[in-house]
Amino acid sequence: MNLSLSKHAILFEDNHLIIINKKASILVQGDKTGDISLLDIIKNHIKQNEKKEGNVFLGVVHRIDRPTSGVVVFAKTSKALVRLNEMFKNREIEKTYWALVSVLPNQKEEDSLVHYLRKNEKNNKATVFIHETKDAKKAVLHYKSIKKLDNYYLLEIQLETGRHHQIRAQLGFAKSPIKGDIKYGAKRTNENGSIHLHARQISFIHPINKETLHIIAPVPKEDKLWQAVETINQN
Repeated sequence: MNLSLSKHAILFEDNHLIIINKKASILVQGDKTGDISLLDIIKNHIKQNEKKEGNVFLGVVHRIDRPTSGVVVFAKTSKALVRLNEMFKNREIEKTYWALVSVLPNQKEEDSLVHYLRKNEKNNKATVFIHETKDAKKAVLHYKSIKKLDNYYLLEIQLETGRHHQIRAQLGFAKSPIKGDIKYGAKRTNENGSIHLHARQISFIHPINKETLHIIAPVPKEDKLWQAVETINQN
C-alpha cells in the first residue's frame, strides 16, 4: 500500500491534532495482519511534511472499524492525547454516523436502541442480548431516518456508549443490517469489502487552544450509492 496521504484526506491539522477522513478497508492501527495502517501513513506524512528525524509521536485517540469510512482523530502531542482521552471518557466529544440500510430498525423511522453487548475475541464479533448478561456491557444508540433512496434508508446515528461493533451489532439485531455487513446479517458483501457505515462528523473543544471544532467528513467519492446520498443531501 502507498504510504502517501492525500491532501483531500486531511480534514484538519495543526501542531496538536490531525483529523483524517479514513477510507474503508484501511486499518486505523496495526494488528496481527501486519497490513499498513492509517497510523503508519500519517506518521510518514508528518515525518516528510515537518522534516522530522527519528520516531514521530502520534497518539490514537479513537478507532473506527476497518470496513467503515469517515472521520478519525489523532493526537500529534502527548498533551493533546491525554486531554482527548479524558474528553472521550467524559463523553465531551460528539460523533455522528451515517448508515445505509434496506429496512428500518424495528420498522421505526426514529428510535433508541438499548442492548447489552459481549465481545467474542475468537471471531471478532459482538453478541447482542436484550437483558443484562454476564460480561456484557450496556449499549445505547439513537437514530433517525433522514433520507429515503429507491432501495435504502439513510440513518443518522448518535452513540451514547462506545462498544465494540456497536452500531453494526445493534442494527443487525434490529433486523436492519448495514449494507455489505454480512457479519451482522447483510445478505451480500460490497465489492470492495467495505460496509455502508460512515463516521460523518465530530464536534469537540480543541484540547489546547479551546476553539470549537466541528468536522464533517465527505462520503467516499468512488461509491455511487454514497454519492447519491450526498447529492440528495445538498438539494
